[in-house]
Amino acid sequence: MKKIIYLFTLILAVGTFQSCEDYLDINDPLNDPIESQVTPDLILAGAMTGSFPSQSNNMNRLGNVMMNNWAGNINAFTGGFNEEYQLIITSTFYNFIWDGIYLNVANFQAMIDADFENYENHKAIAKIMKSYYMQYVVDLYGDAPYTEAFQGGDNPTPTYDDDMEIYRALITEVDEALALIDNNTDLTNPVGSEDVVYNGNMTNWVTFANTLKLRILMRQSTLAETDGETASYLATQFQALQDASFITTTAAINPGYANDTGRQNPFYATYGFNVDGSQTTSNRFIVASLYAEQYLDGTLTGILDPRINELYTPVDGEVQGVQQGVDSNDPSVPDEISPLGEGLLVDASQDGVLFSAAESFFLQSEAVFRGYIAGDAKGLFQDGIRSSFDQLGIGAQAEAYITNSDGVDEIGWDGSANKIEAIMTQKWIATNGINAIESFIDMNRTNFPEVPLAINAQRDKKPTRLLYPSSESIANAANKPAQETDDAFNTYIFWDSTQN
Repeated sequence: MKKIIYLFTLILAVGTFQSCEDYLDINDPLNDPIESQVTPDLILAGAMTGSFPSQSNNMNRLGNVMMNNWAGNINAFTGGFNEEYQLIITSTFYNFIWDGIYLNVANFQAMIDADFENYENHKAIAKIMKSYYMQYVVDLYGDAPYTEAFQGGDNPTPTYDDDMEIYRALITEVDEALALIDNNTDLTNPVGSEDVVYNGNMTNWVTFANTLKLRILMRQSTLAETDGETASYLATQFQALQDASFITTTAAINPGYANDTGRQNPFYATYGFNVDGSQTTSNRFIVASLYAEQYLDGTLTGILDPRINELYTPVDGEVQGVQQGVDSNDPSVPDEISPLGEGLLVDASQDGVLFSAAESFFLQSEAVFRGYIAGDAKGLFQDGIRSSFDQLGIGAQAEAYITNSDGVDEIGWDGSANKIEAIMTQKWIATNGINAIESFIDMNRTNFPEVPLAINAQRDKKPTRLLYPSSESIANAANKPAQETDDAFNTYIFWDSTQN
């Protein structure tokens, strides 16, 4: 758990100007004595920028493959996605998710611990972002270092905390952040352009924090159906959210992305195009899955979803997908398979989607439907669809789709006997290519949406968790819980009531 802090190459001096582009420049790790002299405003942008690829690239990739959005282009590559398709889960499987999150959350903790006055709003943002990313650690791994984490050389082998207790601590952390914002009347050091999400708008951060709390609480909603203590806890926590504002406009991160080396949006740089316009390896490799193609083109639902042509690039006027796990010699494989679409790959300077408005609306819809907050569940559900269309640049086509799909099971509100299934299915579509790990986590907590395994899967179900990475076996073996390969399929995160 090495504590590392990313800083800008150009440090602000009195009377000097720093452009947003400088926030993309990072230095080598600094040691603790230097760290103690660095104020929170000089850490914030680098911490935000450094953390985001764990979501946009690594978790997003895992979610898209597990939820059958993406497949490998078997016309051009062999052996791609073998572990994902066959469900070979080991301590090296996507281990960079754990390593990347802990590496970068240490920067937010350094801001929280910094011994400087009048940086309350900076520390509030750090608390929110720490909670944002640590939730994913729990969602994917369960028990994890938290209370003793991020202490660097003072404690290189932190103990593991119970996953439910971490969740409760995350809510406390967010509440502490809200209190810091609410009580901060001294603006000697206000947050400014170093905030590469909201540019120092603390009202927006309150809304973000409320929506993060909503996400954390809703993760536990299925558990609350069978666990009285959790039900009581949620009822108490939701009282504070009855009049809260939630995200209605996507929370986007952009520290100055540009079509220059080292400055491209990280999703675009990985899954799109190089600075010279040539395809990246991942752009040539990742294509539409047959299941996603057939779900969106109406083959499986009877309703054409216009988002299909933004999520994937049509071939001769139609999106062509390939079945996950199929052999390249199979006659069903198209001669040309659709790569990712322009709705996802706009340009190198595009904003990164940190927390989408669509996800926020679907969370609110579910919370209303389950009786946790007041509101119009159907209206919020449809606002989620509208926001998804807006995100892909085709907002004008949303109303026709909503009207046409409303009576259809799984995708329309009125036509779906199971409203939770409808919410999760539309969230699956809305997070496709954007933050698909959310849909994978939703599947584990609700059993929806139901998407098929790859045809060469060696298991009969998707994993319920990831295994602790090999880095923990090396650096923290005494505290890491013992695991076997089967644990990825038969042990559960605390909120996963689907095991019952």
